[in-house]
Amino acid sequence: MAPSQATAQPMSFVRVSPDQRSFLLDDGSPFIAWGFNYDHDEKGRLLEDYWTTEWPKVQEDFREMKDLGANVVRLHLQLGKFMKQPDEPNEVALSRLGQVVELAQRVHLYLDLTGLACYHKRDVPAWYDGLSERDRWAVQARFWEAVAGRCSGSPAIFCYDLMNEPILPGDKKETEWLAGELDGKFFVQRIALDLAGRTQQQVAKVWVDRLVAAIRKQDRRHSITVGVIPWALVFPKAKPLFYSKEVSENLDFASVHFYPEKGKIDQALTALAVYDIGKPLVVEEMFPLKCSAEELGVFIDGSRKIAEGWIGFYWGKTPGEYRGSNTIGDAMTLSWLDLFQKKAATILSRTP
Repeated sequence: MAPSQATAQPMSFVRVSPDQRSFLLDDGSPFIAWGFNYDHDEKGRLLEDYWTTEWPKVQEDFREMKDLGANVVRLHLQLGKFMKQPDEPNEVALSRLGQVVELAQRVHLYLDLTGLACYHKRDVPAWYDGLSERDRWAVQARFWEAVAGRCSGSPAIFCYDLMNEPILPGDKKETEWLAGELDGKFFVQRIALDLAGRTQQQVAKVWVDRLVAAIRKQDRRHSITVGVIPWALVFPKAKPLFYSKEVSENLDFASVHFYPEKGKIDQALTALAVYDIGKPLVVEEMFPLKCSAEELGVFIDGSRKIAEGWIGFYWGKTPGEYRGSNTIGDAMTLSWLDLFQKKAATILSRTP
């Protein structure tokens, strides 16, 4: 595929603006994140399950996402695929990640690299689950140092997301690191099993700072964030944990995951405002799972005063491949992709 005039141009680095409210490119022009979570394909396989044997598929999917109007793709990297042993990164996986970064740069797609995933329980190394909190964090730091070392020089990196939806225990000691199984995958992960006399804020800050320091050993340029469950949407009086003043000092922007409910768009926008903490705000996950695509569009429009990006989902099939299907899931995904294309031009141009 010959590069278009747009993709033939050099790719600019993305950075947070001096006033900490938005994103800018190297030339000072604004950058709005608009894209997809590429967390699995149409068969439910995680990227590392097919990126070696079906590399042409990965290339095709990236081009399809670009053609749909995306400028950001969020990848979810499994810790078990990138760490062979507690102190030994997997060079084969890092090499393949490097190829993905090169692909993104050719196609002009920025990458949100989300790490430490344990989505498929069968792929979690037994040695990893047996580690103490301290040793587990040490492995997580080595993961991020290895990933950042491989990716630091590329303008195709939008950000590093430390972990998808980390949570902490309450007063009761927990026994499982993973929580919240959904369709055979575990998207939620605890960063501690026991507060051991500490506050949740104290644990979260030490964890964030430890992983940020690991990344900064290799990469002092790209932004760092952590994608969170917006508890303010569930409990209206809830306060941010990872985006509290105590914890968020070394995070460059806020990332939240929103699935608005039918008839409750105003409540979702009120909850989103809780995460407007004086740093750029990105809706890192969204989908018309509990509402219509039309209502999700209202949510996007209503959040444009405070958000600097929105990332939905793409699962390896174009809108044309969904048309004609009579399944509810396919109809829902098609409505989302149609909405994505419809809004792409106005979002990226900042027009009303």
